[in-house]
Amino acid sequence: MITILGVLGLGVVFLAAGLMIILRMTGKDRGQPAFRKIAAFDDLKKSIGLAVENGTRIHITLGKASLAQPFNPSALAGLAALDRIAQISSISDRPPIASSGDGGLTLLSQDTLHAAYRSVHAPELYDPGRGRLTGITPMSYIAGTLPIAADEDVSAHVMIGNFGPEIALVTEAADNAGAFSLAASDSLPAQAALFASAQQPIIGEELFAAPTYLEANRGHAASLQTQDILRWGVIAIIIGGALLKMVGVL
Repeated sequence: MITILGVLGLGVVFLAAGLMIILRMTGKDRGQPAFRKIAAFDDLKKSIGLAVENGTRIHITLGKASLAQPFNPSALAGLAALDRIAQISSISDRPPIASSGDGGLTLLSQDTLHAAYRSVHAPELYDPGRGRLTGITPMSYIAGTLPIAADEDVSAHVMIGNFGPEIALVTEAADNAGAFSLAASDSLPAQAALFASAQQPIIGEELFAAPTYLEANRGHAASLQTQDILRWGVIAIIIGGALLKMVGVL
């Protein structure tokens, strides 16, 4: 049975989809829109450039969320960031490594790397061994990820996905190796651990802005603009409702 809330929810979904399509189509000739500066993403761009220049490696870890779980979108944001990082660093002697704690994510990371190298006309750079399943339980995933920080000459770690508080072990290993670390998660325990241990922690919905700030494609920028429009819409509804309540209409 369809409820009023269900209809409203469906309406919001269609509204968001429509806004994204319109903004993507109308923004094709305008370039990347201007967003507020986020220092973490500026530092990430610098770290990618330094890794390419110094011949070191970038490690992207995508978390442990299954494709069937509701918090998987955080890993999808990580995959979009992986795609862009692979494109930017395609001229490096040491292409990036992607790790994850779920078999489905591992296959997607391999496919993302393959697509990224095809898009820059360098398919010979693709190596499926750079998309790794490091463990299928939370602790084995982290235990399998730690050697990458120690043995793969990694100068920058990008952690975007669903993690537990044990992800702090990876940020600690990165810090001990003198490597840059940017981390974002949809898990509150992980956010707390990363806020205290990562060089550049990303909190809240800024997680989903990572592909946009890496200038992945116009679609990601349109999605971020849609978030802002909907956010202002919610603010307007709250203020309007409060005013109507004050004058006795509601």
